[in-house]
Amino acid sequence: MKNIKQLDTQYVANTYKRYPVEIVSGKGSICTDAEGKEYIDMGSGIAVNALGFADEGWMAAVTAQLGQVQHTSNLYYTVPGAELAAELCRRTGLKKVFFGNSGAEANECAIKVARKYAAEKKGADYYHIITLENSFHGRTVTTLAATGQAHYHELFLPLTPGFLHTPANDYEAFVKLASENKVAAIMMECVQGEGGVNALDADFVTRVAAFAKENDILLIFDEVQTGNGRTGELYAYMHYGVTPDVVTTAKGLGGGLPIGACLLSEKTEHVLGYGDHGSTFGGNPVCAAGALHVLSRLDNAMLQDVREKSAYVFRALQGAKGVKSVSGMGLMIGIETERPAAEVVAACMERGVLCLTAKHKVRLLPALNIPQNVLEKAIEIIKSVCAEAPTV
Repeated sequence: MKNIKQLDTQYVANTYKRYPVEIVSGKGSICTDAEGKEYIDMGSGIAVNALGFADEGWMAAVTAQLGQVQHTSNLYYTVPGAELAAELCRRTGLKKVFFGNSGAEANECAIKVARKYAAEKKGADYYHIITLENSFHGRTVTTLAATGQAHYHELFLPLTPGFLHTPANDYEAFVKLASENKVAAIMMECVQGEGGVNALDADFVTRVAAFAKENDILLIFDEVQTGNGRTGELYAYMHYGVTPDVVTTAKGLGGGLPIGACLLSEKTEHVLGYGDHGSTFGGNPVCAAGALHVLSRLDNAMLQDVREKSAYVFRALQGAKGVKSVSGMGLMIGIETERPAAEVVAACMERGVLCLTAKHKVRLLPALNIPQNVLEKAIEIIKSVCAEAPTV
């Protein structure tokens, strides 16, 4: 660990405050550090390892593709990319997919689609995009501008102009903002992950969707963290009974490999034409093969299992000593604790459970297929840590 930490400190840009753990191997929801200590992983690489570590089916799909062709660029056709796009469209009812490498890239694509659509339909001055306060949409200069958290903006001004922010769950404020500006789109996370794991109210989402449809404002759902089974549906917007114009996703889609996708509806499928957008690595056949396997596993039984595990976690934590509240949806859960969240995470790590934070909350994002007995063990440790008095 010492040599690795020294190498990392010397040669890796100082953008991360890493925990003092060097993970060297894993299987399922258990990982092992360089000293041989085992941990229950309740973060899954920030909602990426949807099937946990070293899943045999996922590894077989990825390695089979590695043995054929690892990359071609988008100058040529490959089977996994085409099949993945078809499967995403089949499962969502959307019509076309653009592949990138990350959630930020998927959101960049959605923003370009929205602005080109509005410019062609309404005029070039209809470029504003409304997002919600406390949202998080990425770390590029444009997706930072879309992010409704001022502290992310401060060091990188000026950001891309044209983004407006409105409070979550305040329909009247949204309508006022949309009516006073020339708006191309509204972009929302159904559960604000980095913003504190808060699910949007159903009434707000359905009313915004209706307003957007009536006024030809594109409805974009950012499903980077909420997507791919994380909330107990394939995509979180499906809980709300609304029809999106654009959906973005990444993280859990690849099961551990970098892939992002921007899904386009019948309304938006032809907005981008030849040369309007591109990506060298987008739709990489190895990543696409991994994503195809992940989707094949996200059947009704798996999604039901996610919902049942979620219900267990909420039951176990709500009202527990030291727990103020529990929020989120599916296996995307925020715990407001009496102890500082960072202190809870550190104590859990000492006892062999890896958790995350989001704002002032402890955040749980376990693998979707975490075994029930492993989940119960982790939750009992988390409860015991929360019940202890804060360190003075």
